[in-house]
Amino acid sequence: MLSVRGVHTFYGNIEALRGVDLDVAAGEIVTLIGANGAGKSTLLMTICGQPAASRGEILFEGKAITHWPTHAIIRAGIAQSPEGRRIFARMSVRENLLMGATIADGGLLEEDLERAFSLFPILRQRADQRGGTLSGGEQQMLAIARALMSRPRLLLLDEPSLGLAPMVVKQIFRTIAEINREQNVTVFLVEQNAYHALRLADRAYVLVNGCVGGSGTGRELLNDPEIRAAYLEGGH
Repeated sequence: MLSVRGVHTFYGNIEALRGVDLDVAAGEIVTLIGANGAGKSTLLMTICGQPAASRGEILFEGKAITHWPTHAIIRAGIAQSPEGRRIFARMSVRENLLMGATIADGGLLEEDLERAFSLFPILRQRADQRGGTLSGGEQQMLAIARALMSRPRLLLLDEPSLGLAPMVVKQIFRTIAEINREQNVTVFLVEQNAYHALRLADRAYVLVNGCVGGSGTGRELLNDPEIRAAYLEGGH
């Protein structure tokens, strides 16, 4: 479904991605782990066209989208739940969800809202509440639900567990698995919580200083001594 081939991305004179190669097959959950500053979020943003790759190629369902504008990439079937949630704080939960549906079929709007509320029941209770008054976990649920309102075939999730309590993290990861399994949405997950991410993933990549430094199944990387030492607090 998604192929990234030799992608280089710059911020000014700083090279953030240095020849990244990876694949995400339809129906998979693929995770990308790595240290702060490794380039994980930059890769997701590059897939969405901001910033654009300076070299290399990005293919989505066989089409080269490397130099497409972001709105065309979203219309093609990719949606992103960004790091830090970035919901519209002054808008209600319902209005935030409607913002995510701007490119979707208007005739399916009520069905899509119901699907979002079924996935995250607390959002139904908060439908008329301003987004900025939600808890961190509720805001993350809203960010994911908003991304799903465009009916994507590929969902990009950037640090969905960031700053959340352990019980909420478990709930978020259970829901990601449900989205993949029940809604047939392929998931590419960037996550610093390597333990939960690798347990969830079919396959995984490790990004090191802008380059892919390793790959394998989620289980293989979870049991790899070097990965455990580097990303799983010495294996504990």
